[in-house]
Amino acid sequence: MKNRIEIADSQFDNGLNCAQSVVTSFCEELGIDKEMALRLSCGFGGGMGRKEEVCGAVTGGILIIGAKYGKDSPCDKENVEITYSKIRELMDFFAEKHGTYFCRKLIKECDLTTEEGQNKYRELDIKNKVCKQCVFSVIEKLEEIIEI
Repeated sequence: MKNRIEIADSQFDNGLNCAQSVVTSFCEELGIDKEMALRLSCGFGGGMGRKEEVCGAVTGGILIIGAKYGKDSPCDKENVEITYSKIRELMDFFAEKHGTYFCRKLIKECDLTTEEGQNKYRELDIKNKVCKQCVFSVIEKLEEIIEI
């Protein structure tokens, strides 16, 4: 059986975005419907709809932490604290490892909303040199901080 990084790598190579690649690598273990997970995480690619805000790999990780620990009732304050704590841990780790969790800084300020910026992203091979590394590091940290 493939490990989560291999699953995410294959998914990313086959057209899924960074957030989708992270999320789908945990679907089976968390009992999440893959088709719904793809839809829910679709808009987070490119730093949220190509706005280059928080890295999609990070937001994918946040979705997974929420799926595992998030509250499912208004009175569930304990799970909110657990969820928020694990999200901060993920984001702090990511910023320390990559220097930031903002997509625009990670991808060398390629403007993903323009054809020119998307071409620059491809020419510089940012997907393989930067984005995949971000996906892999989020998965590794998630494996450490969530209990499956």
